[in-house]
Amino acid sequence: MRYLIAILALAGVIVSCFALREHFRTEPSPCSINERWDCGAVNHSPFAEIGGMISVISPRVNDFVANHSPLAKIANIPVAVIGIAGYLAIAGFALARRWWIVLLLTTGAVGFSAYLTYVEARLLETYCIWCVSSAAIICLTEIAAIAAVVRRRRYRVPVVRVR
Repeated sequence: MRYLIAILALAGVIVSCFALREHFRTEPSPCSINERWDCGAVNHSPFAEIGGMISVISPRVNDFVANHSPLAKIANIPVAVIGIAGYLAIAGFALARRWWIVLLLTTGAVGFSAYLTYVEARLLETYCIWCVSSAAIICLTEIAAIAAVVRRRRYRVPVVRVR
């Protein structure tokens, strides 16, 4: 199971790298299919950075972040970088067989991915192929993490202590 999760996480890193490349691309996006599917529109929107995510939560928090320089630097981090770091952490903990940590990370990632999908569907009204692919990958990774935790609990050997 650990290799399956690591392979899925590697696929997630690759997809996140493509999204990051799209974030910094200056020429027109090659994945602009129509008005509903446009990676460039999604990855160049304010929501493609941590600061844009914060502005949805509260404008006052966004003003606080903008006025404090260390926080302003964090606000400019692309969301794709968070995805790359998250997938690498999932792969590392899966290879170390730390199933509860993998489950915690994937559950948080599924929640964040659902939020980003909401932003795409309701606020931007445009989807990104890389973002949708990443959402599918993290959902599959979550299912594999649940299976790993259940399997681990089912086949756990009881510890007998001798006094």
